[in-house]
Amino acid sequence: MDEKLKKSQLARLSRIEGQVRGVARMIEEDRYCIDVITQVRAVRAALDKVEQETLGDHLRHCVAHAFHAGSTRERQTKIDELLEVLDNRRR
Repeated sequence: MDEKLKKSQLARLSRIEGQVRGVARMIEEDRYCIDVITQVRAVRAALDKVEQETLGDHLRHCVAHAFHAGSTRERQTKIDELLEVLDNRRR
């Protein structure tokens, strides 16, 4: 993973960790359900952003390398991995 992206992702994940702790506190404090749900959705959106950026990095580096310098088997492996990830994402 690109070092700049890695640093950005780790910072984002630290913020997400804080958000999750905040949601736990909200539940402990019996906060209004819609407020909790709103925060859960914010956490999901933040995790989706991490996933999207990681997938983009994977495509730009790992997949591109497999298609330019890899064997037929490596290319097929990358295609299969991507299909599985995209299929699981829909669920």
